[in-house]
Amino acid sequence: MTSPAFDPVTLATPFFILTVILEIGLGRLNKVKANYETKDTAVSLLMGLGSTIAGVMIAGVSFAASLWVYQHRLFNIPMTAIWAWAAVFLLEDLTYYGFHRLSHERRIWWAAHVNHHSSTHYNLSTALRQTWTGGIAGTWALWLPLSLLGFPPAMVAIEKGISLVYQYWIHTEAIRRLPRWFEAVFNTPSHHRVHHARNPRYLDRNYAGILIVWDRLFGSFQPELDAEPCRYGIVKNLGTFNIFRVAFHEWIAIGLDLVRQPRHALGWLFGPPGWSPDGSRETSAAIKARWEAGQTAPEQTKARAA
Repeated sequence: MTSPAFDPVTLATPFFILTVILEIGLGRLNKVKANYETKDTAVSLLMGLGSTIAGVMIAGVSFAASLWVYQHRLFNIPMTAIWAWAAVFLLEDLTYYGFHRLSHERRIWWAAHVNHHSSTHYNLSTALRQTWTGGIAGTWALWLPLSLLGFPPAMVAIEKGISLVYQYWIHTEAIRRLPRWFEAVFNTPSHHRVHHARNPRYLDRNYAGILIVWDRLFGSFQPELDAEPCRYGIVKNLGTFNIFRVAFHEWIAIGLDLVRQPRHALGWLFGPPGWSPDGSRETSAAIKARWEAGQTAPEQTKARAA
């Protein structure tokens, strides 16, 4: 089977809309923690709409590539086998972890992902603040090896949709902690709040899609600490609700850097966000290092005084 029998995201869209409305209502009644700002929410919803349109425009190219790769598959994996769905679940989730981490660690892909982090609020509408340029950035190619292995493209597409639907509900402050066993295995609102936080301690952590075990395994896990509330947004918040600036500001910044210093093109494109040839800007690693130095400084001063 090559074409998806159904699209989980499309089926879940009414649920998305209803739960956003519900969270807004419960927040206004002070029943749950839910911070909404009208213009911010509007930007998130419009970004979601634009992402859907952009996805339709690029879908033909990405699916055609999947079909071509599938024609050269290594194995024949049946969609009817339970083991095959278990396997594609694990492998797709691992692929998502790699994609998500790459989208934070390399600037060209961060440019396509940064808009998802640009809200200074964290609520269900934030989940809908999706990229318009991810297809152009080519991140869909990371899933092609699954079709090369022999998973039908429709199977991969359905599993990707399931992952996206799962990740919707974790964009909330209304849920604090879930049972310990669930927090140990699955991505949760608590884990994902850390991912959206701009606190130095929390930067570039918890890349999980569904399973948080990948972060635990690859050293990118950071628990949410009650003593340090999450501050949302990006390191340098945009300070605007202009949707085109939200969607394209990092692409424009890359273009300006390439025009000014084209000889550093590889660094501007594939270095970490914040990279500069003279070190005048700060990457996440530099921000963390400076924060860690500030954390240890008082202890060193106290030791010297003793």
